[in-house]
This record gives sequence, structure tokens and C-alpha cells, in this order.
Amino acid sequence: MSEDEAVAASGLADGLGLAPRDRREQIRLRVVEEGFVRIEALAESFGVSLMTIHRDLDELQTRGWLRKVRGGATAQPSSVYHGDVRHRAQTMVKAKEEVARCAVELVEPGQSIMIDESTTGLAVARLLPGRAPLTVITNFLVIINELTREPGVDLIALGGAYYPAYDAFLGLRTADAIRSLRGDVLFMSTTAVTNGYCYHQSQETVAVKRALMDSVDRRVLLIDHTKFSMSGLHQLAPLTAFDLVIVDSETSPDDLAEVRSRGVPLQVAGAAPA
Repeated sequence: MSEDEAVAASGLADGLGLAPRDRREQIRLRVVEEGFVRIEALAESFGVSLMTIHRDLDELQTRGWLRKVRGGATAQPSSVYHGDVRHRAQTMVKAKEEVARCAVELVEPGQSIMIDESTTGLAVARLLPGRAPLTVITNFLVIINELTREPGVDLIALGGAYYPAYDAFLGLRTADAIRSLRGDVLFMSTTAVTNGYCYHQSQETVAVKRALMDSVDRRVLLIDHTKFSMSGLHQLAPLTAFDLVIVDSETSPDDLAEVRSRGVPLQVAGAAPA
């Protein structure tokens, strides 16, 4: 019997009297709140061995809640870890809101709007009730909860496998559900933009985003300036696959020039439309 199994059988997991599941939840919350926590500090806090904490972190990483690194765990995104949705929602807030204000100007009453599970898309969703009546189609549970009781918004929630770290429905079932629908405009974001291509961390997310792109008349990519310095594992699509790319006003002239050199329609939030 493993240590965790023995502990679970006894009903106690550590010096605090927590079961393994409860301990891992507290570890997850602490990592998200602090950004990085050392393994030794976690072992001391919960009164368990370093090996137990290693197993806890392995389990949490497998479920997509955090990223295990040398000496501890972090909530910071990487090329293979997108980052917990609550952590992402707290980053680049002003830039995302600036991009969202620009994007919502493209929305006309009566349209069907598709939005992915990005936190920039969430910023757009929060502005949509002012453009009602609309139909909003999304796989992002945060947006679903946000718009559930909004008058004038007909909400279509895309099901599938639920991924807690994304707070969204992803995978083949979600992609199949998308293909049965048709939208007017898609607002979506990506983790990284490198050499004219969008990249993301998970194949499940890429599959859903591609299905969304195939199911609308107009594709709008929403990115803040940090995306140009990020890296990603799975190639999503070239920038040229979008009808419009909207960036925030802090985007560097070099990055703007790089996008324009590829012939991609570009709008800088806060600037007059080109």
C-alpha cells in the first residue's frame, strides 16, 4: 500500500489532518496565489515528506493545475503549460480590456458571436450585453456563467470534456459540437506568436480553436504585446488565416512591422482604424 493509500485509509494525510485531495487543493491555491513555492516549504507546511509533495505536484501537473520545476512548482505559463485560468485572468488586465473595447466595436446586433476559452475573449464577452440582441457561442465556462442571465443574449454552451485548469470544455466532442453551428464573428486569442504563426500548449485546445475558425465568416485574433515574446509547443494557424488581428497599444514597432510585412490586416487598439 502506498503512503497516500495508507493515509487515505486512515482518513488523515498530514500534520494538519488533511486528506490527500484536500492537501493538493491547498497546494494548488498556494502556488496560484504566490506564483512559485518551494518543495521544502510545502513539506514543512503540511508536515509530510518531500516524496509526498513530489507526488502531489506530479498529480497536480498532470491535471494541468500547475507546472513542476526544479525545486518547486509555479503557476507561470511555459511552452508546455498554459497556466491556471485564474492566474491568466490576473495578468495584462489593462491590455486585454483595451483590445476588447476595440474588438466589440466590430459587433452588430443580431450577430452570432463565437468566443474561445481565452481571458481576452472573456474581456470581450463582458462588453457584449451592450450590443444585444446577440447569440453567443462558447466553450468557456467563465463566459457561460457571465452571460447566463443577460437579457438579449442567446447563449449556446459547447459541451465536451471539462478541463478544470482551463475552466473550459475541450477535445473532440467539443470540436464536433462546433462543426454543427455557424457564427458570424470569432474572437479568439493564442498563447504565442512566432514567425507569423500562432502556437498553443495543448492539442485539445488547438483542435477546438481550429473548429471555431472553420465555423465562422470572420476570424478576429486578439493578442497583447506579451504574446510576441512567448513560446508554444503546438502550431495553431498562421496570422494570415485571420481577417483581422487586434493588438494593444504597448505592442512594439518591430512587432507591428513584422505582422504588417506578412500582409495581415492589423488594428492597434486605441488608434484610428486603418
